[in-house]
Amino acid sequence: MTTTEWITDIVLILIVFRQLREGRLDLKSFLIPLGIVAFVAYSYLDTIPADGNDLVLIGILTSVGAALGIAGGACTRLRTDGEHILIKAGAVSAILWILGMGARMVFQMWVEHGGGADDVTRFSITHHITSDQAWVAAFVLMALTEVVLRLATIFIRSRARTVARPVPVVERTA
Repeated sequence: MTTTEWITDIVLILIVFRQLREGRLDLKSFLIPLGIVAFVAYSYLDTIPADGNDLVLIGILTSVGAALGIAGGACTRLRTDGEHILIKAGAVSAILWILGMGARMVFQMWVEHGGGADDVTRFSITHHITSDQAWVAAFVLMALTEVVLRLATIFIRSRARTVARPVPVVERTA
């Protein structure tokens, strides 16, 4: 793994720790994670291979990302303080986030340094996965889907908690 890959993976994992402390749900809450995964997608997602069972692998890992994202967003605590919507990642949300983001890093370390390369090659041949780019695309899309669906779930839930502001009543005299 390159230094950039290490930094990116660690930052993605650490994002959840920022939300372990309750804070205001604001534009930064959405833009920081989206910016990081956009950078990752731009840096690593050159193509989406469609040969053999590449799309099956990509679909499975993207579905795992979707499930983790929706569950993580649903398990994130939202409340209002009268003026603002406050957000706090609970233990379940944090575990799901670390599980999803950490899985990529562990897989990559296992393949590069833990002797997993031969196992992944055999698996790929057996299951007609045609290139290592299919694995890259699958894991990048898994992360991207997890982040986007977690944030979408939080956004949708936050709209239901939007602080009601009193509407001024204008009286008319006849």
